[in-house]
Amino acid sequence: MSDSLVIIPTYNELGNIEKMVRKVFSLPHVFDLLIIDDGSPDGTAQKVKQLQAEFAGKLFLIERSGKQGLGTAYIAGFRFALEKKYEFIFEMDCDFSHNPDDLVRLYDVCKNQNCDVAVGSRYVEGGGFVNWPKDRIRLSKNASLYVNLVTGIKIQDPTAGFICYKRNVLETIDLNKIRFVGYAFQIEMKFAARKLGFKIVEVPIIFTERIEGVSKMSRNIIKEGIIGVLQIQWNSFFSDYRKK
Repeated sequence: MSDSLVIIPTYNELGNIEKMVRKVFSLPHVFDLLIIDDGSPDGTAQKVKQLQAEFAGKLFLIERSGKQGLGTAYIAGFRFALEKKYEFIFEMDCDFSHNPDDLVRLYDVCKNQNCDVAVGSRYVEGGGFVNWPKDRIRLSKNASLYVNLVTGIKIQDPTAGFICYKRNVLETIDLNKIRFVGYAFQIEMKFAARKLGFKIVEVPIIFTERIEGVSKMSRNIIKEGIIGVLQIQWNSFFSDYRKK
């Protein structure tokens, strides 16, 4: 078994899933892979089951009924990773907006550079975008400024979803206290890690707009992000995220 687990939530990613699975398993570092599918009607989970015969013991699948939210998918993945004793746990998207080659760079930072959380960042030197609409870039940058203003988290890309956590981070955070399931989930996880004193390092990545499938961004997700940041900061005055 690998020391590293990559968690990828999916919903209607049939056009990407096989390419992603094969790419992750072709990397120079050995990663295991957990797909968490929320009842995709396009057959994403069925394709994963077919691939499991080829990649037995390193490709795993959790099937859930209906869209339950990104945050709950990752929490389920974190619990799976902790139960199976993985040392490095990764979040990434299935649509190739995150370059799978960068998994190795995130792993190296956490493994060899005294870091607890490695964040694939679009906003540090060397990071950026390919084919992302200017209005989305502007929205994302404004969101990052807003998050830092409200929380003081001091992370240039606090909404990033391409991340490596060391095991001890996820063991220390009380995952039951993570309240948000959409856009604010990524912010809350970084906020919790920062509050608990873990070292977070931003690693430059190039974010590429998806080619296959449909973006999951919606007004409700954005609304959750705006209101959620205020709630995250407010709640932190009364309790921390440490597991009791």
